[in-house]
Amino acid sequence: MGFFDSDIVQQEAKQLFEDYQSLIKLGNNYGKFDREGKKLFIEQMEAMMDRYRIFMKRFELSEDFMAQMTVQQLKTQLSQFGVTPQQMFDQMQLTLERMKAELEKQP
Repeated sequence: MGFFDSDIVQQEAKQLFEDYQSLIKLGNNYGKFDREGKKLFIEQMEAMMDRYRIFMKRFELSEDFMAQMTVQQLKTQLSQFGVTPQQMFDQMQLTLERMKAELEKQP
């Protein structure tokens, strides 16, 4: 069975994508959130990034041809912006850390 033939992988990918889309949509109103709402949003984004990191690691570790092609496509797409997947994750984490620091400054 191929990597993408797994019902678990398909469901996880679908859920990850839907959750990410929902968070991004919600994030459009981030400036209107109160302090607790911002903290909750940051926590949810951190959890999403952890899930995404794990999902991508499963692709990388898989010997399935299509999984490896997916990893290569991601690397190629990101390289067009001059970043690696690790740099992408690092940048997202840095952004979340900045958001937390900004939140700590607020009374």
